[in-house]
Amino acid sequence: MSDTPAVRAGQDPTSDEPRLRVVIAADHAGFALKETLRETLGQSPVAVIDAGTYDITPVDYPDVAVTLAQVLVEGRADRGVLICGSGVGASVAANKVRGVRAGLCHDTYSAHQGVEHDDMNVLVLGARVIGVELARELVRAFIGARFAGEERFVRRLRKVEALDRAR
Repeated sequence: MSDTPAVRAGQDPTSDEPRLRVVIAADHAGFALKETLRETLGQSPVAVIDAGTYDITPVDYPDVAVTLAQVLVEGRADRGVLICGSGVGASVAANKVRGVRAGLCHDTYSAHQGVEHDDMNVLVLGARVIGVELARELVRAFIGARFAGEERFVRRLRKVEALDRAR
């Protein structure tokens, strides 16, 4: 994936902490929303990796989901934002990749709670389901959330990881 063009990496100059690295991708139905959210993310203290698509030429959502997932599981990003028309297909496809915990969210509670309780690492959005402002709020809630790490959440996460390994 070395041909990924829109990469902003590095650290926040005001902090010693590495910036959160977020990979974003969409199929053709989510392209316009991806572009808007990429700009929104670029204005926040995160490093953004744009994994495509780069125009409205039809592409298959499983291919886009796998591209995003590879960036994530290879450790080049910490979280992902994945967009298709409804969000359903992209969510299903992304969750087939070992190490991905993708959640389709259309409300802010789920967007942050999915990270806090379930260590969700991919936020999936349906471009034909939600508007731009809600999408921005969902992304902000997602990137602002941190895994709570409480024993019950860790125990449940270990069970999910065991399911992943059993495939």
